[in-house]
Amino acid sequence: MDIKSVGVIGAGQMGNGIAHVFAVAGFDVMMTDISQDALDQAMALIRRNLERQVSREKISREDMETAMARITTTLKLPELGQTDLVIEAATERETVKSAIFEDLQPHLKPETILTSNTSSISITRLASRTDRPERFMGFHFMNPVPVMQLVELIRGIATDEATYKTLLGVVEKLGKTAASAEDFPAFIVNRILMPMINEAVYTLYEGVGSVRSIDESMKLGANHPMGPLELADFIGLDTCLAIMNVLHDGLADTKYRPCPLLTKYVEAGWLGRKTQRGFYDYRGEVPVPTR
Repeated sequence: MDIKSVGVIGAGQMGNGIAHVFAVAGFDVMMTDISQDALDQAMALIRRNLERQVSREKISREDMETAMARITTTLKLPELGQTDLVIEAATERETVKSAIFEDLQPHLKPETILTSNTSSISITRLASRTDRPERFMGFHFMNPVPVMQLVELIRGIATDEATYKTLLGVVEKLGKTAASAEDFPAFIVNRILMPMINEAVYTLYEGVGSVRSIDESMKLGANHPMGPLELADFIGLDTCLAIMNVLHDGLADTKYRPCPLLTKYVEAGWLGRKTQRGFYDYRGEVPVPTR
């Protein structure tokens, strides 16, 4: 199938990045959210990020304006039904995602492909609640979307070959690299990354090291660009906890048990950068460890 138009559900951190890269690659994009403020903020952020690309001579100013013109916004989810490809990038809760697909289903074209940007939830299970499991896939972008090169493509048990090949072509057109993953909890990246972050939190919880010493050790000792606790704050501690719970529930192995300290931070509402506090406090000029 030739994909020309794309619907993006959710204007948050992932949704606006996805809209950005598709518009730059020449697709018509319609982005929706339940809040007009969220849509306005997303459009402003996309413009700022495109301006940054212009200043670094990655794209021309003309390319920027053309990309911005390709993005439209709406508060009405049914309007996305006429797009060729739908990418759901709502909050990482299965009930929310399933309800979105259920509301959208009556308005879809027969040939529209449905995808979810979920980082851990079963694609087979999400697909089974739609009228087109053969045209449903996991389409997992990395954050920040305009910068990160990888896209995980996850086939559910019913996904057909034509859908997979179509999305492989879309990833190529975006100038990114696809990694094909099987539909098991957290796929590839988060199956490996989240237990590492969780172990870093256990290391802090057990008093083996401080926030700063843990992050410095991994940056200078393993050549990681960000320490695991700094990265957890960037991702969102609620997202990290949700993925660890999916791993723990889905694989029934105690090695995936979320650290109690991670749970405690989420209970406190200290979710990282987005709430100004997590393993670091971001309310001053320089981030300060909170433990």
